[in-house]
Amino acid sequence: MGAVLVVNAGSTSLKLRLVSENEHVEDVESFEAVRSAEVEAVGHRVVHGGPHLVEPTLIDDAVRVSIGELESIAPLHNAPSLTGIDSATRAFPGVPQVAVFDTAFHTTIPAEASTYALPRIWREEWGIRRYGFHGLSVQWCAERAPELLERSQVQRRLVVCHLGGGCSITAVHDGRSIDTTMGFSPLEGVPMTTRSGSIDPGALLYVQRQHGVSLEELDRALNEESGLKGLSGLSGDIRELEAVAQEDEDARIALAVYTHRIAGAVAAMAASSGGLDALVFTAGVGEHSPGVRAAVCARLAFLSVELDADLNEQSAPDGDVASSESAVRVLVIAAREELVVARAVRALLQRT
Repeated sequence: MGAVLVVNAGSTSLKLRLVSENEHVEDVESFEAVRSAEVEAVGHRVVHGGPHLVEPTLIDDAVRVSIGELESIAPLHNAPSLTGIDSATRAFPGVPQVAVFDTAFHTTIPAEASTYALPRIWREEWGIRRYGFHGLSVQWCAERAPELLERSQVQRRLVVCHLGGGCSITAVHDGRSIDTTMGFSPLEGVPMTTRSGSIDPGALLYVQRQHGVSLEELDRALNEESGLKGLSGLSGDIRELEAVAQEDEDARIALAVYTHRIAGAVAAMAASSGGLDALVFTAGVGEHSPGVRAAVCARLAFLSVELDADLNEQSAPDGDVASSESAVRVLVIAAREELVVARAVRALLQRT
């Protein structure tokens, strides 16, 4: 078949990539920049598929409605996905549109890791559980890591740090997700660019009861005004914070909180997988911030994680930046969600 156009509508960006049959990838600026004759199918990365949308799925009206119903859980993600679906459908009428879900990779998480300690009706009737996100990115890293190291044992116990606009830490055992920091929504877990990550739910009850914060204000604060931006009062951009951290105490604290929570999450994921063979950094911050990698790994020395300082500073994805003495390998891997989506689209269309 011809090329698959992959639409990746994230919380902070829209990426369009044309993936040829031999997996050559071309960035494109807009739907209008792609000739219809080039496109055999359009694959959409959709963040939240809920309990029912798991496998790659041809998009019809019912699927579109289901994606829209999950918008209240993932407002920064599913709404942009719907916009991308509608735009692509108009641009390429008659071309198959396929949804590939970030939550799908995490369906292997066992009950002890996916179940919240909440009333039965919340869990069984309202569907409150840990879904996990960034699954396409983690899946790529789980496939790529053994290729980089040529050591079969690294397939057994990986922890993948997807650090971008959104951040999650995932334990992968034998290529399968077994635990992750994001949960029912993409708000849970470590601090992110503008999202809070996990906080005491009692604090949310308090600001509602004592300070009259409305649901809309709470939603906006947790999704758009928290994380690195809320901590620093300056920016959610790691590059800006690293540039001023020596002079700006709030920027320094923001980075310290961020790396402290990431390291703690890595340790928790290592506990879930019974140890750690390789630690992976991916996505914008994970790939391009030696400072964040160094700060996280310094806190993980007790797990026998040791960076090579020079390799870490000079590294470009994909590569191993651990010292030769480190018992745990430290990999920097470029996020390639578009390849995972394109492969899933082709496999679906071949079956159907």
